[in-house]
Amino acid sequence: MKTIKISALILLSLLMINTTGMAQKLTGLQIMEKVYNRPTGNDMTANLTMTLINSSGQERVREIKQYIRDFGSVEKKIMFFLKPADVKNTSFMNWSYDKAGKDDDQWIYLPALMKIKRISSDSKGDYFMGSDFTYDDLGDRKPSDDTHKVIGEEKLNGLDCYIVESVPKDEDYMYSKTVTWVVKGRWYGLKKEFYDEDGELLKILTLKKADKIKGFWIIADVEMKNVQTNHKTIMQLSNIKIDTGIPASMFTQRMMKRGVR
Repeated sequence: MKTIKISALILLSLLMINTTGMAQKLTGLQIMEKVYNRPTGNDMTANLTMTLINSSGQERVREIKQYIRDFGSVEKKIMFFLKPADVKNTSFMNWSYDKAGKDDDQWIYLPALMKIKRISSDSKGDYFMGSDFTYDDLGDRKPSDDTHKVIGEEKLNGLDCYIVESVPKDEDYMYSKTVTWVVKGRWYGLKKEFYDEDGELLKILTLKKADKIKGFWIIADVEMKNVQTNHKTIMQLSNIKIDTGIPASMFTQRMMKRGVR
């Protein structure tokens, strides 16, 4: 009788361990929600260097000042082009909303026309300022916009990652799917593949550097490569400052025209 009781306790313990393990297993949606909700501070200021490299290895370098602030229900971002002369005083602003189903609002100011242009939903697939990032890539895609599935786990660059496949619910979306390598515990993407409407690999986004600033993991250096054209864009942040109290007045169309001093 004693042996039966001990065996029953062992069996119960094993069942509890298995149940706990099952409870801790994350779904693809839960992983991508952790990525979406990863804290990065209330605001951020940084210098951004954008380097465009064509298939022949020729480079074009652009210097930008970037400001981001989280207002709770909306995150606002504004970018001011400082150099070279042909893009100087161009500015771009993006407002991303937490509300499900509400698309980002985006504007670009073109100094040659002295006009602010609103980016329409039909133009979100256009490439931003000759880079390999579309206007949509610069926005903030919500996890609820896609169906997510964990398709594996892998150690990449010494970091344990979930591999999550995301298929858009909108059949007319510019990408047929994306595949993201998400770092466990840190909840940022280490690598992301973009597939075109025909299901062919189009672009690969690679994280080169992430800095921990004031306890937050900040994406500091990324490369987006179009594997079909062999063109790539490198974006590097420097002089990153977190929680400096950026005023709400920074994120306005008036400021887009005025620029930074």
